Amino acid sequence: MQDRNLWLLVGGLLALGAALMHLAIIVGGADWYRFFGAGEQMAQMAESGSAYPAMVTGTIALILASWGCYGLSGAGAMPRLPFLRAALVVITAVFLARALFGIPAVLYFDSPYFQELGHTMTFMVVSSSICLVYSLCYLVGTCKAWPSLKKRKAL
Repeated sequence: MQDRNLWLLVGGLLALGAALMHLAIIVGGADWYRFFGAGEQMAQMAESGSAYPAMVTGTIALILASWGCYGLSGAGAMPRLPFLRAALVVITAVFLARALFGIPAVLYFDSPYFQELGHTMTFMVVSSSICLVYSLCYLVGTCKAWPSLKKRKAL
């Protein structure tokens, strides 16, 4: 069994934690949507009983949970998942893109959501910083594990 890759282990656990946080936001309701920066429109939809905020947030939680599993798989903490190398590269790229382009997107695009976030920028700075940490865990971990992540040969 391969040695555990601490970077991917931490990245995977962080992604799973973020998935759990997104599920907690659904349970917490409108006040949690507001606190965690989802925007007033999402909070109002949650208050009115719309399923839309829960569906969006649940989808994000599912994606983050799958990314967490890929991190743990790359770390050797769970069985190898399909397309592991490609998935780790894509996950790293998405986290890094969100980290680097989240704030410029708020400043550049003219949308009500971005205008609302632009007033406080706290959410974008915090979430971009978090995504940067996640991307670094996945980047360093993937680079470190790359030789051991070669595609398995068919029997």
